[in-house]
Formats: sequence, structure tokens, C-alpha cells
Amino acid sequence: MRKTNQTLITEFYLLGFGNLHSYKYLFFSIFLITYFIMLTGNILVIILVVCNKTLHFPMYFFLTQLSLCEIVFTTNIVPNMLRIILGNGGTMSVTACLGQLYLSCVPSITQCLILATMSFDRHIAICNPLRYMSIMTFRKQLHIVISCWASGLMVSILTFAFVNELQFCKSNIINHIYCDITPIIELSCSDTFSVELILSLASVFAILVPLLFIILTYISIIVTILKIPSRSGRQKTFSTCSSHLSVVCMYYGTMVSLYIYPPGKHYLNVNKILSLLYVVVTPLFNPVIYSLRNQDFRRAIFQTLQSSKQKLCFKEN
Repeated sequence: MRKTNQTLITEFYLLGFGNLHSYKYLFFSIFLITYFIMLTGNILVIILVVCNKTLHFPMYFFLTQLSLCEIVFTTNIVPNMLRIILGNGGTMSVTACLGQLYLSCVPSITQCLILATMSFDRHIAICNPLRYMSIMTFRKQLHIVISCWASGLMVSILTFAFVNELQFCKSNIINHIYCDITPIIELSCSDTFSVELILSLASVFAILVPLLFIILTYISIIVTILKIPSRSGRQKTFSTCSSHLSVVCMYYGTMVSLYIYPPGKHYLNVNKILSLLYVVVTPLFNPVIYSLRNQDFRRAIFQTLQSSKQKLCFKEN
């Protein structure tokens, strides 16, 4: 009924999690609450860094961009995913589906580059602390952030230009929770060699190169930390980059598991679960890790609460 043989397809049908029966309301509520917690947490991170002078450091400025990437990425996917859950599946036009794909690529690529930038920031702070403030000026931070977002936009536009040329005349059923690149290519009846080549090159630039850079910078950081004579000094120095390292492991671990997991019908459900972790759960850990494991953030939250309490008491009096 949702298949065409000769005519071009103008809309896709996303199966989502299939027919969840009465459980769909439970799943909908859980994902909606998780989405709002993620949204609130990342917005609070941005507000805290902007409004609290004790957090006006390069690392936290880059963290606001990381939170912004998470907000854009999840907001692009989750609302439509919730609609699909309630409807036990749902349709999307080809244009809307490709648009969702593009809008998910931009923050994903930018986030990889921002994570690499944050590792560079930690490398300078630990390995060359005397020159840290002269190197990581606010102007340099702005240039780096603009370059990361511009790179994400350009790579996504280049990829989208090739994907947009694909024609779809097979089945229009996507057994997934959102429009991802792999199921879209599988449904195309065009020659996908050029698209797959561009995607491979884009993956090397956007994923592998930043990951390799992060690994190399942390090797240098660990070597420098091991040279510190006191154990307490080593622990204190490593704690300044432990939050970033946790976010890197969570983000890249989920991404690698999602896109390197072997394809096939038997792995579709596993792929959906990994996609759910990548879309909903991983963005939630960014503000949680930094708020719970970072003393500066805990102090800033406490000061903000104390200030709000004092203002409230002053108004009452």
C-alpha cells in the first residue's frame, strides 16, 4: 500500500517503534520528560556561564556551544519522534526528511569539532599554563567557535547537495525513529556511489580527525600529569579535564556503536535503541556531568540560588 514501482516517492513512512499499543503513552511520557530535562539542563548551563563571572573561562564558553549543539540536535528530532510514537508510525515528506537529516548533521559535526577544541584548551591549560591566557583570548575563542559552526554548515551543505540528488522509487518505509542517512540511501534507486564517497570523506573530516586529535592531546596531557611529583597534584590536575573526557567517551562511544554496528534485519531493534541513546540520553549527560563533577559549576549554582534567595527575602521585607 505504501510502495510504488515506477513513480517517484514524495513521502516516507517512519515505523518508529512499531505498534506499542497502550505502552505508547508511557514511552511518550518518558521521552517527553527526558527531553524537557535535557532542554532545561543545557539552557541552564548557557545561562550560568553567561551570567556568572566566575565561569568566564574558555572551557565554559566552549561548553555553552556544546549545549547549543545538543539543543539544536534534539529539538530537530525528538518532537517528530514523539508524534510518531503516538501515531504508531507517521509520514514525512521527502523534503522534510532530508531537511531533518541536514539539521541533524550540522550540530553533530560542530559538536565533534567543539569537543576537539575543548581538548586543545585542556592541553594548553595543563601543558603550557603560563601562556594559557595569552593564547586562549576571547577573540581567539570566537574565531574557533565560528570556524567550528562554519565547518559544520559547509560539510553538511556539501553532503546535502549530493543526497538531494537521489531519487526514491522503491519502498518508502523507513524502519527507524528519525530520518538517518543509512536508511535513506538504502531506499534510493539512484547510483549512490558518489554520495557514499562524500559521506566517507565527511566522516573522516568530521569524526575521525577530531577523535584522533583528542586522543593525541590527551596522550600529551597524561604524559605531563605523570611528571607532577605529588599524587594530590596529579589528581587535582586530572580533575580539570575529567568532565570533558567523560563527555567525549559518552558521545563518541554512542556514535561509534550506532554507525559501526553491523547492519541487517536482526540488528534493527538494537540500532533503534542505540539511536535513542544518541538522540535523547547522551545530550542529557552533558549538563549532568558538568554540574555534578565540576566544582566551579556547583559553586556557581549555589551562588545563583543564594542570590535568588536573598533577592526574594529583600522583596518580602
